[in-house]
Amino acid sequence: MIRSRNARRGMALTAAFVSAGMVLAGCGGSDDGGSDSKSAGGTSPGEGKAGCEQLTQFGDLTGKKVHVYTTIVAPEDQSQKDSYKLFTTCTGATVEYEGSKEMEAQILVRAQSGNLPDIAYLPQPGLLNTLVTQTSTVKEAPKTVSDNVDKWWGEDWKGYGSVDGKFYAAPLGANVKSFVWYSPKMFADNGWKVPQTWDELMALSDQIAAKGIKPWCAGAESGEATGWPLTDWLEDALLRTAGADTYDQWIKHDIPFNDPKIAEALDKVGAILKNDKYVNGGIGDVKSIATTAFQQGGLPILDGKCAMHRQASFYAANWPKGTTVAEDGQVFAFYLPTVDPSKGKPVEGGGEFVAAFNDKPETVAFQTYLSSDVWANEKAKATPGGGWVSANKGLDPNNLVSPIDKLSATTLADPEAVFRFDASDLMPAEVGTNSFWKQMVAWITGQDTKKTLDNIESSWPS
Repeated sequence: MIRSRNARRGMALTAAFVSAGMVLAGCGGSDDGGSDSKSAGGTSPGEGKAGCEQLTQFGDLTGKKVHVYTTIVAPEDQSQKDSYKLFTTCTGATVEYEGSKEMEAQILVRAQSGNLPDIAYLPQPGLLNTLVTQTSTVKEAPKTVSDNVDKWWGEDWKGYGSVDGKFYAAPLGANVKSFVWYSPKMFADNGWKVPQTWDELMALSDQIAAKGIKPWCAGAESGEATGWPLTDWLEDALLRTAGADTYDQWIKHDIPFNDPKIAEALDKVGAILKNDKYVNGGIGDVKSIATTAFQQGGLPILDGKCAMHRQASFYAANWPKGTTVAEDGQVFAFYLPTVDPSKGKPVEGGGEFVAAFNDKPETVAFQTYLSSDVWANEKAKATPGGGWVSANKGLDPNNLVSPIDKLSATTLADPEAVFRFDASDLMPAEVGTNSFWKQMVAWITGQDTKKTLDNIESSWPS
């Protein structure tokens, strides 16, 4: 009976994602708290109470610690930690960071045992819904956070962090999942063109395979969350084959998980990922996808052992240090092509939400900082390698140093973009972060499409 209310919402992401004219008003060397640069909406980043000025209301927090629990692990965690330095400077409090690939499963266990952190970054609105409705451990967001979200975020994003009309968790980062990573040099050397349609993508895959190179590489291992990269494949395919309306019905269970339209989309994915001629370049056979860490999945591109890797914008942080991520660099990404261009440009995305389990001053102060325009800009500047963007309207696009982050912002702001939040993140936890993941692993290791979808459908809570 647990159902994310947010799955019922329209999920269009506004073009305000990359609001022009936004300028960060930092607090490290300025106390004016304002900026002369105004956005189209009449406000500017840092205007009014922002940065240190907004945090002074919590008093001197020297010696206090805020324990954060998250799925964001190395190497992506470093930019997170770096973005907290301003908070420490402003308040005196420190952040105790705990990253784990098992967080989605363990946070429920810890809620039941009373062993909770101060704050958790939840990558699924469905998980937030479960924590709120089943454990009653999540605190409603304080007014300082709610005010920040009303000012700097779109209504849809506040909705994702709400349950039964109450606001609990502010958005944090956002990502674009509809990307294919590749080597621009490898493509240029072989005369390959970036495909504009799905048919061209498949033709290119055949062309690459004919040269004796596996066109695709992939990895789905992610600890207790193993399988999630495969769910993203299906979600992206469904948006392209059946369209956004069917996608919305699927999330709400208005159509069953084993509907023929879902089967068609999964078979379209299988034509790539279950094709021995296509995968798993530089790693192994089809079954190796299930045991290859998602962080390692695309790395054979650097050795010329595979040509393409479908993964989100945040994958930029997983390339080895020194790798040039740019349109003319060692690696870059292109938009996963459409099946039917008349349906617009589907864009699957995701993000994290900041849930708090107590209302101690240091916890509320950190929540407030993370929901501000100031933190969004600090995080952007702390991520020069790319792989992070935000739907915070106070984010200055000039602080997005990486070409992949600028591509993400451009993709989301495209007037033809049809944005949908990651479906598994909006489904009941019994499905979205359990049976869906597990059954996709069974599928990639040999289980057929019908049994896979039937098994997931049978797990949907009544």
